[in-house]
Amino acid sequence: MLSIDSLWSGSEGELSKLKVAKGVERSEYRFRRRASKSLIPQALLHSLPDHQPRAHRQRRSGTWPRTRSLNAPSPIQQFGPCGRIMKNSAMVMQIQDPASQRLTWYKPPLTVLVIKKVHDATILAPFVQLVHWLVHDKSMVVFVEAAVLDDTLLAEYGDFTSVRERLMTFRAGTDDLTDKIDFIICLGGDGTLLHASSLFQQSVPPVMAFHLGSLGFLTPFEFNNFQDQVMNVLEGHAALTLRSRLQCVVLRKANDGNDKKKPTTILVLNEVVVDRGPSPYLSNIDLFLDGKHITSVQGDGLIVSTPTGSTAYAVAAGASMIHPSVPAVMVTPICPHSLSFRPIVVPAGVELKIALSPEARNAMWVSFDGRNRQALQHGDSLYVTTSVYPVPSICAQDQISDWFDSLGECLHWNVRKKQKQIDELSDVTHSSSDTLEELDNNHHDERPADT
Repeated sequence: MLSIDSLWSGSEGELSKLKVAKGVERSEYRFRRRASKSLIPQALLHSLPDHQPRAHRQRRSGTWPRTRSLNAPSPIQQFGPCGRIMKNSAMVMQIQDPASQRLTWYKPPLTVLVIKKVHDATILAPFVQLVHWLVHDKSMVVFVEAAVLDDTLLAEYGDFTSVRERLMTFRAGTDDLTDKIDFIICLGGDGTLLHASSLFQQSVPPVMAFHLGSLGFLTPFEFNNFQDQVMNVLEGHAALTLRSRLQCVVLRKANDGNDKKKPTTILVLNEVVVDRGPSPYLSNIDLFLDGKHITSVQGDGLIVSTPTGSTAYAVAAGASMIHPSVPAVMVTPICPHSLSFRPIVVPAGVELKIALSPEARNAMWVSFDGRNRQALQHGDSLYVTTSVYPVPSICAQDQISDWFDSLGECLHWNVRKKQKQIDELSDVTHSSSDTLEELDNNHHDERPADT
């Protein structure tokens, strides 16, 4: 490589002056560049006209491209001049940005499971309309529960007669749907999504939930123009929220004849609840985390929930609400007989063990997403970990917009009357200040004269 020393033909004094001058110029240039740096992308700055109001610039829509990951940035692994994290094989872990999780099909979906809210006549018309369109217009194989076809009110819909014979039926708890369903559509409330989760105890097909129920926190789609929305999903143009589930394993105490019972494994989307059942006594439950005894719960019970379940029973018991993309497990006491027992959030990778304390006066009862309620006696234990099989919930907009829309529309989060501006209260302010001045003057007039 040629240098300025080899190309210079003048005196050495002039060469040294030139080096000094160029060094100063270069350092001043670097200084100016540092001062002009901004955290806002330059392309975004140029795309915003100066005449736009500030509030309009900060508004973001569901389709706005994100410029940063929803995951936290990778931490620096060197601390000070000497300390650093020891490298090992367990450090290698790749976590995809939740904002970039989008649905794609490596082959066209052919089978669809339609889950309808039962005992609700208002959903029959949308159900018939959807099934008719899927069968005749999209030539898809539609699965429904056998109990749905037992509804006598379906006979009043003439369009359903031509479709009924082409539907595939199954019975929950009896027939196995593993590797038979490509796509799930739920019509109803949050219970339909929980039911879909219970039907698939391993891999779950993508779920598209329409809001036709009561609350609808987990159902972001409106049924109007459902054809366009379903087509958009079938073409692979949809964002996903991977809702983590909890794997719950019940281990029973062996009998006197050493007859060990087979463990029971259940996956839940919302929460597993342990309570005192019909007993009038306090529950006395030991809680372990990765084999270490954490605390004993004395109260009505305990809730172990996913981030999705944090807005269900847990929030009613005083827990915080966690976005479903946050990898965590929430532990919430139910009416604890203690003023200092607050809900806690633990990492998603831990293993929780729940068992009766030796001093417990009664059994504990456990339910999984409100179902399969059963009693656990002394010697029985419940193990709870995060499952590797999440529920891929299809977003109407994106992970952030859908969640905050549900908080506002369903739970009325932070709903309050707006505080008025100062200029709107100017008359009140002036009148109150005048009154204070009059009172102050009267107070001075009433003072006795100095003697």
